[in-house]
This record gives sequence, C-alpha cells and structure tokens, in this order.
Amino acid sequence: MRSDERWSPAPAGAVALGADEVHVWRASLRPSAAALARMEAHLDADERARAARFRFDEHRTAFVAGRGAQREILARYTGLPPAAHRYRTTAHGKPMLDGGMDELRFNVSNAGDLALCAVTLGREIGVDLEALKPMPDGIDIARRFFSAPENEVFAALPEHERDVAFFHCWTRQEAYIQAVGEGLSMPLDRFDVEFRAGHRARLLATRGDPDEAGRWTLRELHPGPGYVGALVVRGGGWTPRLFDFDAA
Repeated sequence: MRSDERWSPAPAGAVALGADEVHVWRASLRPSAAALARMEAHLDADERARAARFRFDEHRTAFVAGRGAQREILARYTGLPPAAHRYRTTAHGKPMLDGGMDELRFNVSNAGDLALCAVTLGREIGVDLEALKPMPDGIDIARRFFSAPENEVFAALPEHERDVAFFHCWTRQEAYIQAVGEGLSMPLDRFDVEFRAGHRARLLATRGDPDEAGRWTLRELHPGPGYVGALVVRGGGWTPRLFDFDAA
C-alpha cells in the first residue's frame, strides 16, 4: 500500500465483505471511560480474568479495549451481539471464531496506543503492528531472528536507515507467521521478506517449498505516525479497505 493510503470512517451498521476484499480496522487502545465500560461488558469470563491479572491500569485498559474493539468489529460481519462471539484456537494458538463461522477469518495486533484487526472471507490472514523506537542493538537482534539473506541486506544499510528497516522486516515476518498460523514454532530462517526502502513489500523466498512464496500477498501498512505495519493474505486479486474504528 502507498504511503498516502487512507483510513476511512467505517460505514454505519453491518459491513459487507466481498471474497475479493480484505478489511483492516484501526482502533485506539485509549477509549473514553464510557466506551471502555461498554467494551468490558462484552468480555467472557476468561477475558475478564486475564484483564484482572494486569498489574498496571494502562495495560489492563489496552487489553480490554483491544478485545472489546475486536468483538464489536466482528459483530459488524456476523450480525451477533459482541458478547455472543465464542472463540477457539488452532494447535499453535491462532484464534478463530467458533460456532460454524470458520469462513470469516481475522487476525489482530496491538502496539502502543493502537490495534489493527484484519478480516477476510475464506483466506488465511496475518497482520502485525509495531511502534517505532531506537534500536541500538538492532544488529545483534537481527543476527538472532532474521534469515541470512535478510541479515546481509540489513547490515549493508546506512546506519540512519536501520531502525525503520528493522521494524519493516519484523512486522512482515510476524504478519506471515500469523497468516501461516504456526506461531513461534516456525523458524524465521525458513523465509525471506523484502524490507528495503523504495522496494515493494513482498515475500521473497520460502525454503522447503519454493512455490510457497507465490501463494501469499504481502503489503505494507501505515497505521499512523510512529507506527509501521504489515498485512499478509493467502492468494492475490483482493482489494484492501481501511477503516477507523470509532469507539464513541
């Protein structure tokens, strides 16, 4: 996606989702007190217990706002009340809607004061969001987590480009891992992503199955100043639509 991508106000009421569309929602994790109370009422017993375990109010607020927004967004597609959604997880912990709604796929990511929720019909999907920050140890972390080809590119970058490049690489890796659904069990050296400035974001190569890279579409997201994001979706020929979630 271009750097001038536009996040539009969401339409009122139910949202139609075509098979050739991918919807990405941007939500604040710092809603008003009234909105936060409404969102907390949507949570199930397990989510409430998790929220209660947070030591700091800001972390609890972010968790409740993220889960509450997720439930309200999905309700736009399912027609169910937000509190009625039930979830199950894959073997590697990827959440899915339960109750015969497998066709509606979603993935979420939180960072700082923002959350992203990506939604598709029948396509595997992954999204990642990160807040930019200085990375004085970026080279060392890259050596641990980037593939050999990615490390070669990263080490050759001018020093002033490395912080942003690090997070572009990281979000693209994480979005792909989320889409595949293997979680932390998937070694990062099994694939390479393009993250150089001025180059289109894409999955460059996959080891073990060379054709795998061509089965996915990787796009860069621009969620707002100080953030970078990435979206990975199975297959091509889809159109992204970007919405701002209004907690009111």
